[in-house]
Amino acid sequence: MSELSISIKQLISRSIQEDISHGDITTDSLIPPDSNGLAVIIVKDSGILAGIHMAVEVFFQIDPEITCNIFVNDGDRVKNGDIVAELKGKTKSLLKAERLALNFLQRASGIATETGEYVKKIQGTSARIIDTRKTTPGLREIEKYAVTVGGGHSHRFNLSDGVLIKDNHISSLRSDLTLRDIISKARQNTPHTLTIEIEVENYDDAKEAFEGKADIILLDNMTPEEMKRVVQLVDGQCLLEASGGININTVRLVAESGVDLISVGSITHSAKSLDISLDFRSA
Repeated sequence: MSELSISIKQLISRSIQEDISHGDITTDSLIPPDSNGLAVIIVKDSGILAGIHMAVEVFFQIDPEITCNIFVNDGDRVKNGDIVAELKGKTKSLLKAERLALNFLQRASGIATETGEYVKKIQGTSARIIDTRKTTPGLREIEKYAVTVGGGHSHRFNLSDGVLIKDNHISSLRSDLTLRDIISKARQNTPHTLTIEIEVENYDDAKEAFEGKADIILLDNMTPEEMKRVVQLVDGQCLLEASGGININTVRLVAESGVDLISVGSITHSAKSLDISLDFRSA
């Protein structure tokens, strides 16, 4: 994401306002205005880098006169000691931007790294790792971008992207409508360009959803053996998504069941930030 979207630039601007507000009291009271500095962004962990251009944008918005050399691109694997960028400019400006820039970079890199681990686990299968809407409010665009950097794929970006009939939708309608009826109602009341996905928890409901011509069937908390039965049933005639409690130790078995998509909420809501810091160096 070397060309940042307007929405991300606006998010960075709001984040700067949140962090600096009326100024950096510590830096403003200690650092002379004519002091210049050289700093590097250095990795202290191993993983996949994501968000370097977001981090640099923080520095540029705080001080457009800061210069930057980027040595590592998003999607590249990094290890302890790797220098990913070098920045030069007013010491005050570098200090003011430091924490916020690292927050974006560490968070995105952590998600990319976690996603990469899941993608590696299912290599050789036809399944894809996809994200969910379990993202940090306000940071969805960044976090879903990080998933793609790690080799994953995006599910719906928001509620208007597609029909996903979940358990609570079904519970509120099931007394009057069958699963086939619910699928039919959704299809009648939404644009023809949108896919219809429905969540099921057992083979019988999956069979009814398939016969009701759902485009995607979400198999929630089903065992790999149950998933295999549904895979044989649909025989490639609709997409199958596995979801619910899938972790790094079970994802391979799920992928080998033959499902097309595996949604993993933890790659965004529980990913550990990558350890990255900014160190000042002698000019």
